[in-house]
Amino acid sequence: MGIDKSKKSDLLLLLAAAIWGFAFVAQKIGMDYVGPFTYNGVRFALGALVLIPFIAFKKNPENIPHPDEKKYLFKGGSIAGVLLFAGVSSQQLGLIYTTAGNAGFITGLYVVFVPIAGLFLGHKTNWLIWTGVLLAGIGLYFLSVTADSQINKGDLLVLICAIVWTFHVLVIAKYSPLVDTLKLAFIQFVVCSLLCMSFAFIFDDVSIKGIIDAALPIAYGGFLSVGIAYTLQVFVQKNAHPTAAAIILSLESVFAAIGGWIFLSEPASLRGIFGAALMFAGMILAQINPRKKL
Repeated sequence: MGIDKSKKSDLLLLLAAAIWGFAFVAQKIGMDYVGPFTYNGVRFALGALVLIPFIAFKKNPENIPHPDEKKYLFKGGSIAGVLLFAGVSSQQLGLIYTTAGNAGFITGLYVVFVPIAGLFLGHKTNWLIWTGVLLAGIGLYFLSVTADSQINKGDLLVLICAIVWTFHVLVIAKYSPLVDTLKLAFIQFVVCSLLCMSFAFIFDDVSIKGIIDAALPIAYGGFLSVGIAYTLQVFVQKNAHPTAAAIILSLESVFAAIGGWIFLSEPASLRGIFGAALMFAGMILAQINPRKKL
């Protein structure tokens, strides 16, 4: 007896969440050999390369309703690429000072921030979102603020990343209906890679040896995290309920914590675990629409 489309979609989204979660481990290990901008520059170049065959051999082109697709591709891809650069750079810099687990949970806060940002665009909200925001805020305090009221510098940088991701999600939501999604992804990856490498030659000690030594974590970050997982998300979400998909993808933070614990031996305090649990509960609540069934 085969698996129905809905369950198959959920399993593939879970795979994408796992790939993204464990990518935090790869990002942290990669910086043992190369600088943060170099790591991101190379991995997003690889991610763009992964998308080329998908774009070239796509059998069913998307129905693009807008006649100015090229204009919107360039504009949307450029804006998304700049935001992607700002997001991954702040996240990568934050990973120098914080754990992969913390980074995963704090990055996941964008699923809470997006509904809040929607308020300014006239979107309706509900009590579950506000409850989720409250839980996530309290959880962030316990996860990132020490008993002597000092916030971890790395956690603050990753929080900036989550805020940037919020705007990135809104930009993608605006332009993706007007253009081919994979082409939009390709352009944003290229823009992000070019910006990262420009900064790498200024701030990082770029060397071929360092890139070769970091080949495995870079390959994971480029081929799996950027190329494969993103492509999975794009194609699979067509058969998945948006709310269910968002909740499954938010498991990325849990996989990041598991990966940090297994591969990096990152310590987990009771205070941090309590904060992470509150944040995760808030992230899930913020995605639930009480008027619709999952």
